[in-house]
Amino acid sequence: MTRCAPRRGIQRPMAYADIPALLPIEALCFGDHWTVQSFQDELDQACSTYIVLELDGVIVGYAGFWLILEEAHVTTVAVHPDQQGQGLGEQLLIGLIDAALERGARWMTLEVRVSNTGAQALYKKYGFESLGRRRGYYQNDGEDALVMWTEHMGSPEYQERLALLRAPFAP
Repeated sequence: MTRCAPRRGIQRPMAYADIPALLPIEALCFGDHWTVQSFQDELDQACSTYIVLELDGVIVGYAGFWLILEEAHVTTVAVHPDQQGQGLGEQLLIGLIDAALERGARWMTLEVRVSNTGAQALYKKYGFESLGRRRGYYQNDGEDALVMWTEHMGSPEYQERLALLRAPFAP
């Protein structure tokens, strides 16, 4: 079985004007967790970095993190369900890692649903390890979250790994 090359979208910083296009993706992926005001508040924070991913001029995903000292804490990664399974979430994760490194982060952390094994596999591919569990973390259903962290992203080993993983997404 041959693996198809991942689809490539265009990443750019999120803007206020993008918010109406993000809301349907948010609702499909997370059930209306974030509102217009939530997105606006995130964009207003100096510690926040958010990106969107477009295919043919249409936003199909978004992701973001907060930079706290030398730690980038991933707040969200979402890809429209019709576009999932094509490498777009991976492209967003690479974009977050690159942006975090540019902003001086040494580590990246996130929470992920215990049931979301697909996302966990992607994060493990990029060097995230599960270092704990937050019981009842998700308010809508009480599901636990795994807390995952990368190794030092500036280390030569991590940079080598990242270069190899980034290669299929290069133009």
